[in-house]
Amino acid sequence: MTGAITPELLLRAYAMGVFPMADSAGSSDLHWIDPRRRGILPLDGFHISRSLRKEILRGGYEIRADSDFAAVVAGCADRETTWINQQIFSLYLALHRNGHAHSLEMWQDGKLVGGTYGVVLGQAFFAESMFSRRRSASKIVLAWLMHRLRAGGFVLCDT
Repeated sequence: MTGAITPELLLRAYAMGVFPMADSAGSSDLHWIDPRRRGILPLDGFHISRSLRKEILRGGYEIRADSDFAAVVAGCADRETTWINQQIFSLYLALHRNGHAHSLEMWQDGKLVGGTYGVVLGQAFFAESMFSRRRSASKIVLAWLMHRLRAGGFVLCDT
């Protein structure tokens, strides 16, 4: 990819339905992804299974928003293969500083055990990645994300 991607260019790309990815954490190149089909989570019809409901109600964790955005992106990148390289990491941190990217986090015993992050444009949330260091953490975070998006008047959750 030629030319520098700025946070402003990244927001314009999201508005057009495209987003950047790297081939790996060590890759210095980014390429634009323009999916033919979108993954959309229904905000009104999001189903929580009986077992997940029990897990949510059991508690023993805390859900926070934007308390450690960088750690959530790092958690998402901490896997054998990842599309999050240093440039991607820096771009999303810049979007977060500008109020366009947010994280939802699950904390337990003072430790970050799961989370997701994404980009906000108007009433749309573009969920980028999630991670889990505890059984069911990513499912619990997703359920809370759907709740927060509905409560916040969002109309779209693109995955």
